[in-house]
Amino acid sequence: MACMLSFSGKDYMGMQNQRSQGLKTIEGELLEAFTKGGFIDPEWLDNPQKAFFQRASRTDKGVSALKMIISLKLPPDDPTLVPEMNAILPPDIRLQSVVRVTKNFNCKSAADARTYLYLTPTFAFSPVTDTISESWRSTPETIDNVNKVLKTFNGSHYFHNYTSGKLPLEPSSRRHIYEFTCGQPFENDGLEYCILKIKGQSFMLHQIRKMIGMTMAVVRGHTSLSKIEETFGMDRIDIPRAPGLGLVLDEVHFDRYNKRYGSDGIHEPLSWAKVEDQVTDFRDNVVFADIMSTEKASHSMLDWMIHLGMHRFVPRHFEEDGETSPLIQAALHVARDTKLKDSLEDT
Repeated sequence: MACMLSFSGKDYMGMQNQRSQGLKTIEGELLEAFTKGGFIDPEWLDNPQKAFFQRASRTDKGVSALKMIISLKLPPDDPTLVPEMNAILPPDIRLQSVVRVTKNFNCKSAADARTYLYLTPTFAFSPVTDTISESWRSTPETIDNVNKVLKTFNGSHYFHNYTSGKLPLEPSSRRHIYEFTCGQPFENDGLEYCILKIKGQSFMLHQIRKMIGMTMAVVRGHTSLSKIEETFGMDRIDIPRAPGLGLVLDEVHFDRYNKRYGSDGIHEPLSWAKVEDQVTDFRDNVVFADIMSTEKASHSMLDWMIHLGMHRFVPRHFEEDGETSPLIQAALHVARDTKLKDSLEDT
């Protein structure tokens, strides 16, 4: 069976089960709920592989998901499963639906693509010549410029500079981006926001956040648009990584599976159409609401932008060791001393 989930990752150490380390994760909460509800064998709680458990995509610490799929062995056609599970699960994890799938269905390998959203204050795109301020507002030209930059990522490229441990032209670093767009701005509690949407075949560690960080650097004027093309080449280029707050897994796509099995009369398509209203409500009132309230309180984007200008974007050969500039060294010392001062004041 395939379970269709929505969850807020704020209070969790990621998606993957880490019960043996005593860490709170989405999968850990799900497996405990399945056990309490009597839907899986208690022995499977610490051995989910016996239930043929699989996740469509792994999310990191703090990352939320609106349309996540997991698959495992469950009682078929049980109308009580969804309501009973939601009564057991915490309110930041919702089981939206359960769908019968093929016997050997693997939600990870069957996935065609993944779509992510990134909710950000628009002042992240303010010109470098402007004073960084939460009162800054975008113009239609701002959004057009952002979309122009995002478009350069579309297609297949080597994204070795957007993750770690990858060399130039390494096959595993080649990824395909179907679309990357910026939506229209809107206001909430005195801040203006916009949503970036990216759909790709698959993504590597930190890839999306670095793509967004690079976009912000180009739009603001810290580096040129042509620099993005250079990042796909043979040199190592220092790329800023945008804050994790704001990143949300929107949907895992199963177009090939649905085309082949979705209308065979035995299995149901992996479609969110019937629960779209519930997912939208969870997105707006739980996930996005939490992101915006956290941004308002913590100023994570504002703090990140203060250090954005320290990135040099100077190409160097991959065999060369990185050399930290005096400006960055000074910033690191300040950050370290500030943390030390805060810790002393708390004691």
